[in-house]
Order: sequence, then structure tokens, then C-alpha cells
Amino acid sequence: MSRIRTFLCAVAALCAISAGAQAETVYHRGNAGDPKTLDAHQTSIDVEANILWDLLEGLVTYDEAGRIVPGAAESWTLSPDGTVYTFKLRANGKWSNGDPVRASDFVFSFRRIMDPQTAAKYASLHYPIKNAEKVNRGEMKPEELGVRAVDDLTVEITLERPTPYFLELLTHQTALPMHQASVERFGKDFVRPGNFVSNGAYSLAENVPGDHIKLVKNPHYWDAANVQTNVVMFYPTEDNAAAVRRFMAGELDTNYQFPIDQLPFLTEKLGDQVKTSPYLAIEYYAINNRKEPFSDPRVRRALAMAIDRDFLAEKIWSGAATPAYSLVPPGINGYTPAEADFAAMSQLDREDEARKLIEEAGYGPGGKPLKIEIRYNTNDAHKKVATAIADMWKEVLGAEVTLLNTDIKTHYAHLQNRGDFDVARAGWVGDYADAQNFLYLGLTGNAVGNYGQYSNPKYDELVKMSDATLDPAERARIMAEAEAVLLADMGLIPLLNRSSLHLVSDRVKGWAPNVRNVHRSRYISIDR
Repeated sequence: MSRIRTFLCAVAALCAISAGAQAETVYHRGNAGDPKTLDAHQTSIDVEANILWDLLEGLVTYDEAGRIVPGAAESWTLSPDGTVYTFKLRANGKWSNGDPVRASDFVFSFRRIMDPQTAAKYASLHYPIKNAEKVNRGEMKPEELGVRAVDDLTVEITLERPTPYFLELLTHQTALPMHQASVERFGKDFVRPGNFVSNGAYSLAENVPGDHIKLVKNPHYWDAANVQTNVVMFYPTEDNAAAVRRFMAGELDTNYQFPIDQLPFLTEKLGDQVKTSPYLAIEYYAINNRKEPFSDPRVRRALAMAIDRDFLAEKIWSGAATPAYSLVPPGINGYTPAEADFAAMSQLDREDEARKLIEEAGYGPGGKPLKIEIRYNTNDAHKKVATAIADMWKEVLGAEVTLLNTDIKTHYAHLQNRGDFDVARAGWVGDYADAQNFLYLGLTGNAVGNYGQYSNPKYDELVKMSDATLDPAERARIMAEAEAVLLADMGLIPLLNRSSLHLVSDRVKGWAPNVRNVHRSRYISIDR
């Protein structure tokens, strides 16, 4: 071999190595907490959903602007009566192990979540599917669910009735497909790295609780050529202050959540790298409707009225939240939320009424001691809100208030498993843009968000009636009536409608704010 030829070969090899190094792009993503699980049928919070949406792709998905677009299905049709969806899967859809994505994968997954043996807390979300509720209650077999494979590339889903928001439901993480052979082979361990088979843009490489979750690009993904980030590192950044320091040091490319009291400072320091935008979300306090004295609606109402929401929104959330007097946040087309009847009162008048109610119930000064424990998950804003509310309840109602803090995984596991509590912080981000998704929190037996076990047959009946009403205006009226019932009972305490809070580095491209607060890593590129 000549010297020139040898030189040219060496240059080519170096160029190939350099190109490979340049192509290896890592996205460092702060995610506000550790997932409780990566079993999509057992998840309930956005921390888990953010990871699952990178690993798995449903029949439909979201684009970078939060709009519904084709996912594993390239197209779909709807029957004239609005009850039968027919989805055509992509012929080049594959799992991360190379297996083809087939209609039977979706049939298996929907049957699994509805099977009562799975004990999926979110199963009722999919009750619009034909026979879903009966299957979930053990009254019918999973095979009788209204989901079938017409052929390998055609999924047919039959509904109980026309459901205008059904495509929105299919974007939820519990509608993501699972690789049947892996689930059946590994059981509950199918979620472990090495066992987890995904059909999304990434596959699971590492899961180190409390430290990181590593995803790597899935070469078998149907649109892998357009996925620009090779590795995604998710970090559980529950310590907001520490996350800000990591972001400012360049260790994080984006971070979900930051100390809200630092908003003015961060905006001045980081400029448009600070992203605050409205989205469908509510902060509320769950209150134990089954435990004295909170089983008394007068006590619940007094607690709600004693809270100065303007103070919380302005002083603690620095204007990145607004006072909430309804369960359903504003912004849903065609729906005007009902409000608690004290919304128009001054705060001083509310406090006077709260004192009368608590005295009438026999608690507070001159009555039985009013002892309250507030549970909240690790977060600076949650701590400050809890501390402020404790002071308000002490000052207005003479309550003895203690605080209990746990990490996000422990907090929600305790609530969903019906652990004992008095009052507990909770948040809800809309799974789809329909008021029903928020009213869902008050339904009897709903373990996903009805942590306080509120129950009112009239409320349940109105929500059920709204589901069966096709006229949009009449349906909205019925839902507002239901919401008014829950607020009159004060089955839970609405606090704030909050904005999404993100730090996004200038080097990040493809990140876009949206009311759904959905940010898929597949759309992100990093300019190093």
C-alpha cells in the first residue's frame, strides 16, 4: 500500500470516528421525581408519563406543539354513527427487538388494563370502550372487550357510545402498547432494563432509582431517521433548588419545575430560558371524607374558605398561578366551570363565615381541638403552600396543624393505596381537553385522584348522564351542574390553576410550550 493511500485511509478512519462522536447526542432532562413504575397500566403521574411516551408509542400521539398526530397507526376512520374506530398500523412498525408491531399487541394491551387481575387504577379512563366497565368489574371476560385485530395491521375499537374525546384518551400512557411475549415471560419484571421491549423512539438501557434513567435511540423505530438525540438521561430532580444549580452549571439541558419564588431572579438571570405557560392543571388538597372531623361538610367548607388563594398565587407562586374556585380549570372549549359560592366574597368575609362554620361543627376555640396533618410531596412550592395554609388555619380556625413530607413516589403510593391521612396535597394535569377528565376526580371509587373518597350519588349520576349526552351545550350544562354539587360538598379543596414551569437551555432545539405540557424527546436536538 502506498504512503498516500495509507494516509488517505487514516484520514477516512479519523473522519468516521469524528462523525460518530458528533452523532452521539445526549439530552440531559430533569424530570421532577422518580417514577413509581414503568408499567404503563400502573402509572398515574406525569413524571412516569414523560418517560413512557419516549419508550412507547400508541395508536395516536402528540407532536411537539401538543397536537394529536398519527403514531403507531398511520391513519384511521370513524363509522358514521361515531362508535367504531378502525386504525391502520404502519407496515414498518417494529419493536426494539425487531419484532413487527401488530394489531394483536394493542388487543393484548387493552385487555390487560381492563382485566381486574391487573388492578389498574386508571382502567375506568377507558370505560367508553364497548364492554370495558363490565370486563373491569369481572362481569365479562377480557376477550369480550370491544377491541379486536381485523388483521395484522388493522385494529378495530368499538365504543359504548359516541365519545368526542376518544382520540385524546388514546394519547394517555395507559393506552400505550405492550410487547406481549415479554410481559408473559418476565411478569412484573418486564419493566427492567434488558427485559423492556419498546416500540417508541427509545429503548430502556438503565434504571437507577434516585439517580437516573437512561434511554437509548431505538434503531427499529419507524421514524428513527428523524430522531436526532441518541441518548436521553432522565434525572429525578425533586430538589428544585439543586436542579436550578445543575441547570445553570450546564449539567441539565431542560428541567421540569423550579422554585417558584425564584421566578423573578431566574427570569432576570436566564431570560427566555425560563418558560412559564398555561396548561390544563389544578393544584388541590384532598381531604379525607371518611374521617372525623373531615367527614363533616361544614368542616371541609370552613377549611376551604379560610385559605387566602390570592396570597398563594401572588406571594408563593409569583403570579405563575391563579386562584382556583372550581375543579375544572379554564381553557376548555365550550365549557364554563362552576365555582364555589364563596368565590365572589372578600377574604375577610370568607374567614368570618369559616369561623361560624367551625364553631357550629363543634371545633376550634371553645370546642373540640381541631388537629390537622397536611401531607405533601417534596417540592419547595408545595412546602411553602402547606406552611402558609397551616398558618391560615391556625389563625382563622384555631387549628393545630402539623406537616408531613415524603418523596413523590411514596406520597402518591400512600394516597392511591388508601393510606390514612387528614389533608394531602395533590395535582391533576388534564389527560385530555374535556371537563369530564377533571370531574372524574370526584367519582365514587376512583382511586386515581379521588384520594379523599368523596362520594355523592347525585354527582355520580350527573357525570354518567353527561357521558351519554350527545348535544355539546346540554352536556356542558350537566357537567357544570355536577361540578356545583361537588363544590357545595367541598369533596376536595381547589387551590390554584398553575402554569407549567420549565428551564430550557438555549442549546435545545425543538422544544415548544403547549397547553398539554407534553414534550417528547424525539423532537429534541441539542446544539453542543
